[in-house]
Amino acid sequence: MNEAAQNLGISLVDLDAYLTRVIPGFEGLTTVTKFGTGQSNPTYQLTANSGTYVLRSKPPGRLLPSAHAVDREFRVMQALAGTAVPVPEVLHLAEADTSPSRRAFFVMRYVPGRIFWDPALPECDKTERTAIYDAMNAALAALHDVDVTAVGLGDYGKPGNYFARQLERWSKQYRASVATPSDAVSDIMAWLAANMPADDGQIALVHGDWRLDNMIFAPDGPQIAGVLDWELSTLGHPMADLAYQCMQWRLPNQGDMRGLSGINRAACGLPSEAQYVADYAARRGLGQIDNWPFYLVFAFFRLAAILAGVAARAAAGNASNPEMARKYGAAVPALAAMATIVMHEGAEL
Repeated sequence: MNEAAQNLGISLVDLDAYLTRVIPGFEGLTTVTKFGTGQSNPTYQLTANSGTYVLRSKPPGRLLPSAHAVDREFRVMQALAGTAVPVPEVLHLAEADTSPSRRAFFVMRYVPGRIFWDPALPECDKTERTAIYDAMNAALAALHDVDVTAVGLGDYGKPGNYFARQLERWSKQYRASVATPSDAVSDIMAWLAANMPADDGQIALVHGDWRLDNMIFAPDGPQIAGVLDWELSTLGHPMADLAYQCMQWRLPNQGDMRGLSGINRAACGLPSEAQYVADYAARRGLGQIDNWPFYLVFAFFRLAAILAGVAARAAAGNASNPEMARKYGAAVPALAAMATIVMHEGAEL
């Protein structure tokens, strides 16, 4: 049995037979290779006589409520096909009750290209760095301009104040992931509740994890070939995605979660946080963006809650990459400290 297929919970022969039956044109599966990156849903490259594919599965074991939603990833990428948002072509969804591995998974076409792990883009020249950030900005504006009803996603989220719902959700997830909530994170949750903006009625399809390394760029240019990792997508407030990416301007450019703090951005051809936000606003025809400190604090808190969950999965033996999961879990206090700075000092655009 191929080792990666064994980790997926199915033999190579059985997986080949299943995919040949459910995906038109699929034939001759030869290897299953697990990608080493990624923390949430184990992801595998499938090599077959008919081409190269990617399989993304729920992990084994006991999971946090509403986590690892591969079915939502499949649905949103299927809906976005043909829009201005570049996504891989999805081919098949296996629900848990019909999956041959007894875990939900989906299969999509492999998208060749480049993935950048350092937001400072040291492997690119100044001109390409500028173009890459502009491409991310344009794609985010295009995502938030998608007519969700027209693409069949009008029921993809709940009504009401998005940030209030998300604060409740991630507070529960965080408390479920730690033995005792830290004082810093508890203070952040209280601050967010006390400073919650009134619902302004903005609703968009939000990605939930919009960052450089969740995108595949063309092999020879700054164009985005595919946006990945839609597990956290929902209908929500567009500022959540924008602030989440803008955290990178405040994270240090070192360690396992690199940002742009300390980088001479102008010299490198990288936009400032204020310029990135202004470009996004211009693309979407928005005026002044209010409540920016709240959006940033929420982004730091939400990421801290996500990473606390990753660390909990590592402790339970369910993490896709246990060593990296433990490192990410250790980053939670640093994220809480950055959120606390914004709480007390604000954030100017």
